[in-house]
Amino acid sequence: MSDDNKLIKAIKDKGKTMEAEMSFFDHLEALRWHLIRASIAIVFFTILAFCFYDFVFDKVIMGPMDPQFFTYRMLCKLGDYLHRPGFCIDKIPGKIINTEMAGQFTLQINSALIIGITLGFPYLLWEIWRFVKPALHEKERKSASGFVFYASMLFVLGILFGYYVVTPESISFLAGYQVSKIIENTFTIDSYLSSVATLTLATGIVFELPIIVYVLSSLGVLTAKFMKSGRRYAVVAILVVAAVITPTPDILTMTVVAIPLFLLYEVGIVVAGVVEKRKLKKEELAAL
Repeated sequence: MSDDNKLIKAIKDKGKTMEAEMSFFDHLEALRWHLIRASIAIVFFTILAFCFYDFVFDKVIMGPMDPQFFTYRMLCKLGDYLHRPGFCIDKIPGKIINTEMAGQFTLQINSALIIGITLGFPYLLWEIWRFVKPALHEKERKSASGFVFYASMLFVLGILFGYYVVTPESISFLAGYQVSKIIENTFTIDSYLSSVATLTLATGIVFELPIIVYVLSSLGVLTAKFMKSGRRYAVVAILVVAAVITPTPDILTMTVVAIPLFLLYEVGIVVAGVVEKRKLKKEELAAL
C-alpha cells in the first residue's frame, strides 16, 4: 500500500473515531439536559412543599402520629364490626423532640425535599423515557409506550400503601413498645422523619417489581419459567422483605404487607410471559 493510501486510510479511521466520540458526548449532553429538567421539576415541587409547609408537616408528615389518622379510624371501625376492640388504635404514645439548634429549620428543608423528590419522580421517569426512546425501534417504542404511566402508577400505589398501611402500623407499634415502664419513649424529630420517609419510599420502590421484571425479561435475563420454578424461594424473600419493611412482630401486619408483594410477583410472571411471547413471535416473523 502506498504512503498516500495509508494517509487517506488513517484520516478516514480518525474521522470515524471522532464521529463516534462526538456521538457519545452528544448522548451525554442530551442526558445532562434531561436530568437538569428533572432536577428543576424536583426543585419546583420542593419549593411548593416549603411554601405550604404548615399543611405538609401537620397533616402529611405528622399524620401517622395523630389518633384521628384515616388508618386508625378505619381500624377502629373494623374492630367494632368484628367485635375486636384490640384493633382500635386511639392513642399514639411517645414524645417527639428537637435536640439541635437548627434542627427545625433543617427539618423543614429535608422534609420539603423528600416531598419534592416523591412528587417529581414521575417526571424523572418521563425524562428518562424521552432519553431512551430515540434508541428504540418503532415496535419497541409501541410495546414500551406505557412505561412511564405504569411505573408512575405502581410508584404512587406503593407510596399510598406505605403511607396508609405500613407506616401507621409501624409507628403505632414502635412508639408504644417498651422494654421496661421505667424507660420513657422520647424520639428525635430526625428519627421520626427518617422512619416515615424510609417506610413510605421503600414501599413505593418495592412496588416497581413488575417494571423491573419487564426490563430483565426484555434483556433475556429473566423468564416466566424461572420465576415459576423459584416461587417457593420468592415466598421466603417476600416474607423477609415484609419483615424488614414492617419492624413489628405482628403477624397480621406482615401478612397485610406480604399479600400485595405476592400479587406483584404473580403479575411479574404474567409480564415475563407476555414479553417472551412477543419475542417468539418476532423471531418467527424474522425467519419467514
